[in-house]
Amino acid sequence: MIIRGLTDVKHVEWGNGLSRRFLTEADGMGYSLTDTVVFKGTVSKLQYQQHLEACYCISGSGAVETVAGERIEISEGMMYALDEHDAHLLIASENEDFRLVCAFAPALRGDEVHSLSADGYSRY
Repeated sequence: MIIRGLTDVKHVEWGNGLSRRFLTEADGMGYSLTDTVVFKGTVSKLQYQQHLEACYCISGSGAVETVAGERIEISEGMMYALDEHDAHLLIASENEDFRLVCAFAPALRGDEVHSLSADGYSRY
């Protein structure tokens, strides 16, 4: 059995937020579990080419925007899943941080950090 609290896990600043990595590849579960804070007012261009991701919003609000421009508003109690390695914009509200519990399959190593730039999507 694995039991961890926020003070026990690696905190990774990934550019526009903070990811607390509860489960990583080293745990042998086959997936990762993170508690991620997306800083208010930020926009992140992301694409997970090696991982599928599901995110459940536990506080704050924001949006996910597809490459085609479809914007889906996300608030507390909502989940979204990137089931096709979807390139997307992750947009945090101007007024509050956006906090998500995220599962990645296969598991993250745990040290990944985004390379955020205006000209492309951060990928890992």
